[in-house]
Amino acid sequence: MNAFDVLLERGFIATEDDGTPKQVTDMKIRDILEKKSIACYIGFDPTATSLHVGSLVQIMVLAHMQRAGHRPIALVGGGTAMVGDPSGKSEMRKMLTAEDIEQNMAGLKKQLSRFIEFSDDKAIMVNNADWLSPINYIEFLRDYGVHFSINRMLAAESVKLRLEKEQGLSFLEFNYMLLQAFDFLHLIKNNDCILQMGGDDQWGNICAGIDLIRRVERKTGYGITFPLITTASGAKMGKTEKGAVWLDGDLCSPLDYYQFWRNADDRDVKKFLGLFTFLPMDKVNELGELQGKDINEAKRILAFEATKLNHGEEAAKTAQETVEKIWSGDKKGADIPSLEVESSELEEGILAAELFFKLNLTPSKSEAKRLIKKGGASVNDERIQAFDFKITTSHLQEGEILLRAGKKKYAKVVVK
Repeated sequence: MNAFDVLLERGFIATEDDGTPKQVTDMKIRDILEKKSIACYIGFDPTATSLHVGSLVQIMVLAHMQRAGHRPIALVGGGTAMVGDPSGKSEMRKMLTAEDIEQNMAGLKKQLSRFIEFSDDKAIMVNNADWLSPINYIEFLRDYGVHFSINRMLAAESVKLRLEKEQGLSFLEFNYMLLQAFDFLHLIKNNDCILQMGGDDQWGNICAGIDLIRRVERKTGYGITFPLITTASGAKMGKTEKGAVWLDGDLCSPLDYYQFWRNADDRDVKKFLGLFTFLPMDKVNELGELQGKDINEAKRILAFEATKLNHGEEAAKTAQETVEKIWSGDKKGADIPSLEVESSELEEGILAAELFFKLNLTPSKSEAKRLIKKGGASVNDERIQAFDFKITTSHLQEGEILLRAGKKKYAKVVVK
């Protein structure tokens, strides 16, 4: 199937009420993707050592493009990260050093390699610092600044939103649109890359690049953007009470990653299966029709497939077995997070809030106290009533103490 149609069918490309695709600069790109193999790119922000679930749409898009015979280019914004992209942001980003960016890039490529095949140049990763850092500012303004209209730049949604905020928009950030447009120009000249993709907040930057390409190279570039994915509750995709759901296993364990997907809202399951797995759409549609308790089977499949893609099949199997034991009531047999403590500590008593924090059941002690106050914390499946409740040796059962946060998040304390 045409890569464009795959992205449309699976829900990456939004449509109007009549089915017309939104946020596509020129529908000719569909015919081009049908007739020949092209190079396409998406930019990734190297501001952390890991990407998170919020980046999965872009990652999966590149993976689908590669599966359809096209060549993905993952552009890591080592140069633009030193400036900061104002798109989708309410305030200026923290500046990064070249050393920070290099370290972060290594982590990003490792994660992207789980989804995209980089061997034999089937896909490439590029760093825009390689061509942005040597730029002579005066020459850049003379050769490329002349093609940008301030009025058009001010009309860009990302710029307008920031100008409405009290902190405004720095001149440093205002340059970002020029730099990203130059990225697209560089890639079409040096890598024959004719398609840039990204989130909806990148629409203005992508269009600026297409315009620059037309003016400088007399060539045609294309753009496709994808809507921000939110959950049925309206929350931003990948955000939880503990923060971002990272792809790095050291920041978010395969078990926690699996549970994130396993706990998806019933209303999101079909959408997530289409976006975040490679299951055939007939299977996605079949699972999406399940109702009531049967939807749990679809959630199990979603969690397993998503975890397998990011952490590998063995890690997915282990996580699934652990979670299924928990759901079946076999907490003792489940391989859940544990903390060893001295028996003397338990004799004195340890605050439950402190243990919940140490076991990563909550992001902070204060959050643990709030969880206890709301009645969402338990010890050995008995609700904890007071925020200053202490765990002692009296709670030991066969040498262990079982703690639970919410409905299905468990950890245990073990005596050394």
